[in-house]
Amino acid sequence: MSDLFATAGLDASAPRPLADRLRPGTLAEVVGQEHLTGPDGALTRLLRGGSFGSLVFWGPPGTGKTTVARLLARETELHFEQISAIFSGVPDLRKVFEAARGRRAGGRGTLLFVDEIHRFNRAQLDAVLPVMEDGTVTLVGATTENPSFELNAALLSRARVLLFRSLDDAAVAKLIARAEDLTGRTLPLTEAARGVLVRMADGDGRAALTLAEEVWRSAGPDETFDAETLQTIVQRRAPIYDKAQEGHYNLISALHKTVRGSDPDAALYYLCRMLDGGEDRLFIARRLVRMAVEDIGLADPQALVIANAAKDAFDFLGSPEGELALAQAAIYLACAPKSNAAYAAYKAATRIAKAHGSLPPPRTILNGSTKLMKRLGYGEGYRYDHDEPDAFSGQDYWPDTLGRQHFYEPSERGMEGRYRDRLANWERLRRERRGQD
Repeated sequence: MSDLFATAGLDASAPRPLADRLRPGTLAEVVGQEHLTGPDGALTRLLRGGSFGSLVFWGPPGTGKTTVARLLARETELHFEQISAIFSGVPDLRKVFEAARGRRAGGRGTLLFVDEIHRFNRAQLDAVLPVMEDGTVTLVGATTENPSFELNAALLSRARVLLFRSLDDAAVAKLIARAEDLTGRTLPLTEAARGVLVRMADGDGRAALTLAEEVWRSAGPDETFDAETLQTIVQRRAPIYDKAQEGHYNLISALHKTVRGSDPDAALYYLCRMLDGGEDRLFIARRLVRMAVEDIGLADPQALVIANAAKDAFDFLGSPEGELALAQAAIYLACAPKSNAAYAAYKAATRIAKAHGSLPPPRTILNGSTKLMKRLGYGEGYRYDHDEPDAFSGQDYWPDTLGRQHFYEPSERGMEGRYRDRLANWERLRRERRGQD
């Protein structure tokens, strides 16, 4: 592994963090990204072909994006150049490109690694696109944000996006075992505490090794930490959750789908993750209201009342007491009968309304407010439903040239089962009474 440090211009004997000392020397040593670096991984296949184009590495922190980029340069004998999209302006980029052109003239290419590439501004992008296209540099960008939302289309069209996954528990445990082999020391943890440390890392290999170092520094001679002591000593690592970016959208999507899927336990899990990550409670409340009208609708009209009440309760109580109201609403919504019939009807009616928005209603249902309007037939022939048998006239309310449309198809679940029967009865009466007209 010392060859890699020499390549990076580091003294292998100098004190370094454990995460740096354990950097893989080959792609095969990378942990947790077998879909990319394994025998049949995407990057392995590209390297077999002898070259690769520009790439964007998308994934959470601590999953090996920088390390893999460095290894790619090493295995293809490209010069490795690393910059940050935040701290490198256009003048810095021009210097990098000029040096790359000089190397290219001498027969060696350059791999330009851009950290936080989603931070590229328009000027930086305009500078880098031409050198990507003419082969002056092979660009490898790294981002923790969804490229579909955060990267310019011009860049995405020129680079292949590869997904780096959060390390699972087995991959984190493997990293810790490697650290123990490298240092010749076993972590002074009980089996339960070891599992807690793995979970604290939250899929971040760098964080796992940093936590391991903290344990070794804190432990006295012959001291072994149990799970409770471990959490006291290293403290709990804050969840990776950016309220304005990818984690925000992923977790609210997960909460919505678990409610829709009638799984109250999963709904509570994602709700609590959002609360623990510091999400805006009123944002959650608004989304619960949306779930009530989109996925439950008239199958249980009380769902909207409950969701609104939870919002009001949180407004009244605040955190943390009011969070229980949000949890209660999430459970209620997950347990409620589901129907998107009202939602589907609304979308269908919207399409027709936009397509035929200029059609006048039939004159029979318009008020004859003036003598002229009455002479023109406004309100003529209108039947007041409350005066009809069953308070139902069955008359036609649709524009003459459009004809009767059908949008709302209630399910048989919950209250909508009653509406279904009621609507079927009204349709029967409508046909009968039109036959009498």
